This record gives sequence, C-alpha cells and structure tokens, in this order.
Amino acid sequence: MCPVMEYFADLHRSRLARLRGLYAIVGDDDPIGRARLSVEGGAGVVQVRMKSSPAGAVLAASREIVALCRDRALVIVNDRADLAVLAGADGVHVGDDDLPADEVRRIVGPAMLVGRSTRTLAEARAALAAGADHVGFGPMFSTRTKEIAAAPRGLDALREVAGRLGAPVVAIGGITLETVGEVARAGAAAAAVIEDLLSRGDVRERAALLAARFDEGPGGKA
Repeated sequence: MCPVMEYFADLHRSRLARLRGLYAIVGDDDPIGRARLSVEGGAGVVQVRMKSSPAGAVLAASREIVALCRDRALVIVNDRADLAVLAGADGVHVGDDDLPADEVRRIVGPAMLVGRSTRTLAEARAALAAGADHVGFGPMFSTRTKEIAAAPRGLDALREVAGRLGAPVVAIGGITLETVGEVARAGAAAAAVIEDLLSRGDVRERAALLAARFDEGPGGKA
C-alpha cells in the first residue's frame, strides 16, 4: 500500500474506533451551542442534522462544530456528503432518501466514515456491502423526534444485529437515560440521543448522565 493510502486507511480505522458512547444529534436550534455543551458533558460523537437550514448555514455551523470538537469528539454531517467534505468532518450519515452508500463513498473518499440508516440485519449487511462502515439501527423505541413508519425494533433485534454484523452499530430512536444502559448492554457501539439530551434542562449535565450510564452498560447485566 502506498504511503498516502496507508495514511487514509489509518485515519479511517482511528475514526471508526472512536465511534463509541453518547452520539449527540443537534438540529437547527443553536447547533453550535448544543454541540459544545454535549461534548463538554462527554459525548463522543456529534451529528449535525439541520433539516430546515440552507446549505450555507449548515456548512458554516458544521465548520464551527468541527473546530470545537477537534481532538474531543467525532463530527458527522447528516445527509450531505459534499458539506461533510467541505467542513472537514469525520463522516456523513445517510438515510433512505439520500444518496446510496456507494455513491457517498465515491464523494468522501476512503478516510471518512459513512453511516447508513437501517432497520434489519439484512439492510445493515447490504449497507456495508455498498460502502458504509457502520450503521444506524432503529427506531429502538417509540420516538416523537422523527416520523418513521417502521415499528420499534427493540433490544432483541439490536442484540442480533450488533452480534452478527461485524461493524459498529449506532442505536437510535427514543433512547432515554432509563434505557441507554440497556442499549449499551445489547451491543451498540453508540447511542444516538436527541430529545432526552436536548429537552431535559442543562444539556451539559444531561450529556454527562447519559454518557456515564452508557459507559456503565457493557459491564452490567444483559
């Protein structure tokens, strides 16, 4: 392997190894401030998911979040591979209505992370085959944050996917302080949280509680 490709491969491995713990998702409402508080509280990953903002605003916010998260947390941009590259983010996450994972990989190159939303083990395996290196799996529980036609997957389904996929699984959908430890014990590499992180008072304090509860999970009883 040539030195440049070896560098990209090492960077990708490093990023994938850091995809762990509390995965904070920030939206259009004060994304920079909420990202900062989440990371100060212990989030290991921040996803920028600004669905209602123009591309320029998403790019500007993403760049600031990348700067404040440097050497502290990964930054993933939702939907937009082009903006993820321009912002210098660590990766991009795509769903059913976005570009296919193989096309995203062509845009972002070998070093960046590519995540894909999935609901079954078969979908997760297909995502990896197409170029993703990790998957989002859910909805885990009932959620009001996003309208999803699929029924909640539950812990047994998460346990199966995490145990058989051979790649990091980010659990998402309705995860709370009361369930984040169960998600960790079921094998999730990370737990994506929105409402229970951002709508429960002090974001920094809530992030600290969620991160600590997730970290305790793998050592607890399944």
